[in-house]
Amino acid sequence: MQVVFEDNQVVVVLKPQNQPSQQDESGDLDLLTEVKQYVKQKYNKPGEAFVGLVHRLDRPTGGLMVFARNSKAAQRLADQIKDGTMKKTYYAVVEGNVTKQSGKLINYLKKDEKNNIVRLCPPLEEGAKKAELEFSVLEKSEKHTLLRIQILTGRSHQIRVQMANFGHPLVGDMKYNKNAQKGLLALWAGRLEFVHPVTKEKMVFISSPDETKKPWNEFKISKYFVR
Repeated sequence: MQVVFEDNQVVVVLKPQNQPSQQDESGDLDLLTEVKQYVKQKYNKPGEAFVGLVHRLDRPTGGLMVFARNSKAAQRLADQIKDGTMKKTYYAVVEGNVTKQSGKLINYLKKDEKNNIVRLCPPLEEGAKKAELEFSVLEKSEKHTLLRIQILTGRSHQIRVQMANFGHPLVGDMKYNKNAQKGLLALWAGRLEFVHPVTKEKMVFISSPDETKKPWNEFKISKYFVR
């Protein structure tokens, strides 16, 4: 875990890939617990430190996350997610040549909690949730396309399932890409925007994936992460 920004209201961190956002059945150290430990030790908090989880990233996804330092901040950040004030931008490398320069995908998804998998379903099926995202093509290599993706809804596995259904599954996605080779999932939460819960200042954070690692090294990654 790397702390990017902190004050007495929020903590912004980089979540490592393959770490759970919160406790799960694996028993592995999750990011929420790690942030709590960090706050408790740094500020010498008695008992368990309050840290509010306001959004999540899938376990194989890395990148920027914001946590709340108190309940009021947690509620205000949660409200921003609901009204769209908080904006989360992802970067992904997908299989093949995406011919459309930009587009919007709208599907209905349903999660199988028992098997931790998400599938497309009819809109009226019980448990169906609408999923929307917008994508734009940044660059292409011989076999892959680099995308910038803005999610308009926060559904579990949303980007991975929608892109697979679009015919361009994510590189390294062992769950939804039948041709994936073992390696890191090519999905990174690279830009996070929200309004500070107290000062009302617009906060913008940017973080790029490791451009020395496959498949990011097929592209000129750094030029897309300049303020």
